[in-house]
Amino acid sequence: MSTPNKIRATHLQRTAIVYVRQSTMAQVRDNRESQARQYGLVEEAARLGWPASKIDVIDADLGISGRSAERRTGFREVVSRVCLGEVGAILGLEVARLARSNADLARLLELARLTDTLVIDTDGMYDLREFNDRLLLGLKGAMSEAELHILAGRLHGAKRAAAERGELRFALPVGYVRDAEGGTIVDPDQEVTGPLSRNGTGSYAKDSGQAVRGQADAATRSKTCSAGSLGSRSGRSSPCARGSGRVKLYRPSR
Repeated sequence: MSTPNKIRATHLQRTAIVYVRQSTMAQVRDNRESQARQYGLVEEAARLGWPASKIDVIDADLGISGRSAERRTGFREVVSRVCLGEVGAILGLEVARLARSNADLARLLELARLTDTLVIDTDGMYDLREFNDRLLLGLKGAMSEAELHILAGRLHGAKRAAAERGELRFALPVGYVRDAEGGTIVDPDQEVTGPLSRNGTGSYAKDSGQAVRGQADAATRSKTCSAGSLGSRSGRSSPCARGSGRVKLYRPSR
C-alpha cells in the first residue's frame, strides 16, 4: 500500500470505515482467508494514523452480491455517512468489494470527491479531488463490472453445453442424493430422511400426498354432515351416520 502522504489532519479527525463484503454465503463459510484479510484492514487504518475510536467496521453485506445496491444495507450506510461528511477514508480490499455496478460506484466516488473522502485499497490511496486518482478508480470500477459480466457469460455457457449433452444437474431437495451413475435416490443417512418420513423408507412424498387427500376428504365429510344436519331438522334429508367414517344418506321412517 502507498505511503500516507495524502492523509491530512482533517481526514484523521473523521471516521475511517473498513468495508467488508463477500458475494455469497458459500464464500463466507469457506473463504475465510479473504474475510480475515478484509478485517485486517482495521490494523492498516490504525497504522495510517486513525485512533481505534475512529475506526468502524461495516460488514452487514457479507454473503450479498455487489451487483446492485439493493438489499446491501452496509453499502447504503457507507454512502449516507460519506454524504454527511462523517468519513475521512473508506478502506476495502479492492474496489470491487464496494460495488460491482459501475453506476453505484460512480455515485459513491462523486460523493467522496465532494466531501474530501479518501479511498484506500491494497493497490494504493486515492484522493478523488485529483483527476488521475478519479480516472484510475473509474477504470477499476468499469473493469470490475465487465469482469462480473464475463464470469456470468462463462457460467451460462457451461450450463448450456451441459444441457445439450444431457448432463445438466441441479441441486436436489433435502432427503435425496445422487448415486454413482447420476441417478436420484433417497439419502441413506437416517438423520436426514428420518424427520421427513414416518417410516424412514423414503415414502415422504407418498405419505404427504395421502395426508393432503385425507384432509380434503375430511373437509368434504364435514361440509356434507353440516348440510345433512340442517336438512334433518327440516325433514328433507338425512343426518350423517357417525363411526363408519363415511357419509350415509337415508330416508326418515314414516
